[in-house]
Parts: sequence; structure tokens; C-alpha cells
Amino acid sequence: MSDVHANTRTRAGSSKRAAQSGESVESLSRGATASPCSPGPLRPPQTRDAQEEFIMMAPEEKLKYLDSRAQAREDNQEWDACIQDLVRCVALCRLLSADDRLKLAQAHARLATAYFQLKGWGLQAKEHSALARELLLPLCSPTSSCRDDKLKVPVCLLSVHLTHGGASLHTDNLEEAECSFLEAERVLGELHQLGGINQEGKTKTELEISTCLSRVYRRLSRPEEALSRCEKSLQWLKDCGKPEKTCCVYRDMAAIEQDEGHLDQAIEHLTKAHAIAMSHCPEELEGAQISHSLAHILSSAAEPHHNDSAGCYLEESLSAYANSAGP
Repeated sequence: MSDVHANTRTRAGSSKRAAQSGESVESLSRGATASPCSPGPLRPPQTRDAQEEFIMMAPEEKLKYLDSRAQAREDNQEWDACIQDLVRCVALCRLLSADDRLKLAQAHARLATAYFQLKGWGLQAKEHSALARELLLPLCSPTSSCRDDKLKVPVCLLSVHLTHGGASLHTDNLEEAECSFLEAERVLGELHQLGGINQEGKTKTELEISTCLSRVYRRLSRPEEALSRCEKSLQWLKDCGKPEKTCCVYRDMAAIEQDEGHLDQAIEHLTKAHAIAMSHCPEELEGAQISHSLAHILSSAAEPHHNDSAGCYLEESLSAYANSAGP
């Protein structure tokens, strides 16, 4: 499936956890699980006559209609209704495309992405991404003569690995998450060689994979590999003009170092994050959150001279939180 596996949405608490686990696989997943029937825009039935007309539609037309309505409902943040339509799309693809493994895989992949990104339902996302992967693997033959299939298969497979990796991280299956993200990294390289993704998209997906793997390795108590992935992320972010993502990487690095008891290194990373946050988006709460983290670490450090700095950062964070709350 990620930032394998990015418009920010307001979601339920469970899906917020999914975003923290898998970061943002959404941008690539949404493109990679493109409609198996590629429908044009269709109006939803508004009248009784239109509803009756829908009932009388041929299955192929129903699939196009439901696919279009699912996208509209996702755009309108109607998560449950969107997923209901995508479930129906899978059922219709089974009926209409029993011999078309790619179309059925695309339908399962899109449903898996919706379960994970819209609802944070990791187990359901893993189930459907696994079904999609089983359908896709026999299609990964290098002897295929159709260029469209040569691109569509790895695009869908990349989305599947990103979604499965994010869902596995979300459900604490860390070894499975590692395997999925490493597979996503491999497929991404193949897709780029085939010309199926441009350099910007490749870099964005590499960043998502590396960010997720750093969190996997941190939770597996493999700090050196986690930090190495963070360093790669910083390289990709260089000159990208995305300070908020750079701050996030430095905060991850600080958390890894703090886990290992390396407070000086943690302070160094958080100080860099704080400088970036305050210079690029001082009105945002991220700077206040970093200040609060710095105050906590500095107060835990053995050196007495850190106490004054801790007090300053704490005062800064409290002031920012108070200002954000308004009068």
C-alpha cells in the first residue's frame, strides 16, 4: 500500500491510530488501487424512478455506478457508506470478472485501503490485502507482453504491500510489517524502472516506507536500523520544502535515542526540530509540543545547567497552548 504506503482527513480515533502506525500510505494507495472499471462521473439516484432504474441496470453498469458513488462518498467523508459500496464492488467483480484476476485484485486492494485509511480497521485491511496479493502474484510474470498489465500489476501490488504493512504495524505484527514494507520497497524500484512512477512519486513513497520502517525497527528494539532509516528520510527531505515532515523525522530520532538512554543525542534532535518548527510555522502547536518534550528530557538530564533551559521550554509550551485555546 506508503506517506508504500496524502490529503489529511479528520477521522475517528481508531483511524487516527492507523495514521500514526502507517503514516500516510494514502496518497499512493489511492492512485494505485484505481477503479477496476475506470468509470466516468455518474450521478447518484435522487428519485424513486432513478432508484428503480438502478435496480434494472446490468451488473456491469451497477459496478460502474457503485464505484463512482464510493469515490464521491469518500470525498464527502461518508466513510461507512463508501466502504459499503466498495464491498458491493468486490462482490460484483467476483461475479463479472471471475477470470480477470487483476480487476478482482484491484477491487480487494481498494477495499483494503479504505478499511485502513478511513476506519483504521487493521484486521479487515490485512484480510483483503492478502486476498489481492494472492491474485496478483501469478500475474507478476516478466514474459507478459501487455505494457498496461506490466504497469498495473506492480502499481496494485505496491499499494497492497503498503496497506498490509501499515495494517500490520497498526495491529502490532511487527515482523509482518517489516516484510511488507521491504517488499513495497522492492516493487517500487521495479515500478520506477518500468516508468510507472516519476521521480517525485518515487521519493515520496520511499519516504513513507522509510518512516514506517524506522517505527517498526524502534518497536523491535533495533535502534541502529531505525536511526539509519531516519537518516535516509532526512536525505530525501533535503531541499523538498517540507519542514513539518523534517520535524517529524527529528522527533522520531529523538524518541529512539531517548529509548536508549542517550539524552544528549535526543536533546540535539529535538532542538533541531524545534528550530525548524519555530522558523517555518511558529503559529502551529507542533513547536509547543516539541518544547514540552524538550522540557521533559532536559529536566531528566543529569547536568544541572539543563534546568534553566527546561524551565524556558516549559514556559514556552504552556504559553503556546494557552494562546491556541483562545480567550
